[in-house]
Amino acid sequence: MTPAQPLAEALAGRLIVSCQAPPGDPMRHTDTLVRMTLAARDGGAAAVRVNDPEVVAATVAAVDLPVIGLWKDGDSGVFITPTVRHALALVEAGAAVVAADATARPRPDGSTFAELVEAVHAAGASVMADVSTLAEGRAAAAEGADFVGTTLSGYVPGSPVQTAPDLALVTDLAGSIGTPVIAEGRIATPEQAAQALAAGAHSVVVGTAITAPTALTRLFAEGLTD
Repeated sequence: MTPAQPLAEALAGRLIVSCQAPPGDPMRHTDTLVRMTLAARDGGAAAVRVNDPEVVAATVAAVDLPVIGLWKDGDSGVFITPTVRHALALVEAGAAVVAADATARPRPDGSTFAELVEAVHAAGASVMADVSTLAEGRAAAAEGADFVGTTLSGYVPGSPVQTAPDLALVTDLAGSIGTPVIAEGRIATPEQAAQALAAGAHSVVVGTAITAPTALTRLFAEGLTD
């Protein structure tokens, strides 16, 4: 049994809540984000996904849930855990799983996704590959990713731009790789989350629809002025 297998079993058919806030948002405060993860736990989340080693460490200390950690560094190209250095900092902070961009785009330090996977596994943690296409998901699985997420579909050139979850990608990945597929991206309702599981997802990540009061308030405010 690999280290990821017990976690995969615990996450099967369950909800993962992404507790993040963009730069400049009033919610982007470590204590606030940790409290958000506690609320997610109390609401029934099986795991949380958080950004930045500081927030990962604080969450691990406070919340009895598996933590999927990532480190967003930059705002273009490969910026979700872009290097091995970023990945190992997340492991050191206590992340059970390191989420990293696994698209076909070049990494800023010239490294490969496979090298990141090898380093994280050697440090005792698992890897979630954030992909945008079927080909990227297949490649990530072949390179040893423990989970493959549809996180970047619609955000990378060559992937379909849409307002709804990319359930077609979920179905295609689930039918072609043995690695657990995690549906993530634009899942806005419980019905869409259930549809993702029905499409073959192992687990579902929901973020904005649960943990982004600024964005949700803006949505309602703009709706009143349309």
